[in-house]
Amino acid sequence: MSIEDKLAEIGLALPPSAPSRALFLPGKITGNLLFLSGQICEWEGVPKYFGPVGDGFDMEEGQAAARMCALNLLYCIKAVAGSLDAVAEVVRLGGFVAAPPDFGQGPFVVNGASQLFIDLYGERGRHARTAVNVASLPANALVEVDAVIELR
Repeated sequence: MSIEDKLAEIGLALPPSAPSRALFLPGKITGNLLFLSGQICEWEGVPKYFGPVGDGFDMEEGQAAARMCALNLLYCIKAVAGSLDAVAEVVRLGGFVAAPPDFGQGPFVVNGASQLFIDLYGERGRHARTAVNVASLPANALVEVDAVIELR
């Protein structure tokens, strides 16, 4: 089963586009590694989840924001590498959560992105990761995620 078929099976789809907000490429291949630029929680260039984390924060919503970042990353994998099936391994994710310094649950928010890669790629989707809180993100987004992917 293709990765896009797996994505559909779990009720998700790639966004129709993932436009850049500034002067950078969506990803760059060197050797067999694909370095993906950070993607925020937006759909076709329209931000959907906003930070910073505040009182009454809903963890499920935060994880949905991180999953949206991962969907944008998947779009970029397909755009740059030609296919989601070109992925040999998800090597690393970097996650950023717009939150105050005392918010200690940033890694749990970024789990929304990590879980999607694991759901789609199984053991090949398990990765090294950094998840940190930051004061703000582009477009006042709640989450941003970048990635390093090994290609076949």
